[in-house]
Amino acid sequence: MSDLVDGLNEYLSTLVVDRGLANNTVLAYRRDLEDYVSFLGGIDPQPSDVDRYAGVLTERGLAPATIARKLAAVKGLHRFLVTEGRSETDPTRLLPAVRRADPFPKALAVHQTIALVEAPDLSTVAGRRDRALLEFLYGTAARVSEAVELALGDLDLDERTVLLTGKGNRQRQVPLGGATVDAITHWLPDRSRLAAGVRRPDSVDRDAVFLNLRGRRLSRQSAFRIVRAHAARVGIDPAAVSPHTLRHSAATHMVEAGADLRSVQVLLGHAKISTTQVYTRVSPQHLVEIFFESHPRSR
Repeated sequence: MSDLVDGLNEYLSTLVVDRGLANNTVLAYRRDLEDYVSFLGGIDPQPSDVDRYAGVLTERGLAPATIARKLAAVKGLHRFLVTEGRSETDPTRLLPAVRRADPFPKALAVHQTIALVEAPDLSTVAGRRDRALLEFLYGTAARVSEAVELALGDLDLDERTVLLTGKGNRQRQVPLGGATVDAITHWLPDRSRLAAGVRRPDSVDRDAVFLNLRGRRLSRQSAFRIVRAHAARVGIDPAAVSPHTLRHSAATHMVEAGADLRSVQVLLGHAKISTTQVYTRVSPQHLVEIFFESHPRSR
């Protein structure tokens, strides 16, 4: 078992060094694999033990996507151990593939998205901050981590661009629309006053674009709460939305308006075009509209 634990730590190191995975992703791998090691209880795993672990995950009532992620981590670990000569056999070799849930993103309608983004009360500091955050998430299709980690130096409001740092520390330059620029411009004076009131701020807080009302960097959890609070204000089920919903909505709306997939891939920061191709699935209503607009025999 000590070899398995040592191999686990070495495997996680390769995910950082060789594959450039983000810290949050590697932490998720660690949690999944430590759960697996704990389940084994010190035994040398055989295919039957991996099967039992898969059964236990199902008994816990986990979602298919979660089970698939955990088993993928286990398979990756054992493949690594065999490749590195730490193990002679792979106990996951007979493990059947777990079908993931339908990955098609859930997007809001355009009118719903605009209502959500425009929901904050601009007469308050929090409202101006929330409006800037929501406009930024939708306007740039940024991940929530990219938004809360955004630094002032990443913004160029004169050129209307922003430098986003995504997964694997890959950077991309994204244009800023007029609504996003306006919202951030109105928020920055409030942001400066909040930052000035913080005693001995560290560099992370001092440079952050989005702050809480105590002048500290906004957390991911706070960003989730902001999105859901304003969703509730405009009659959208808050349990059904998140900051990622705005990212999905932005991509979906662009594709439905005719944006080419390669451009959307660059905007989203996807390493592979196959990840972006999910947005080529359109709503039945949009399909009907496209048919009557473009097919030679539609009339």
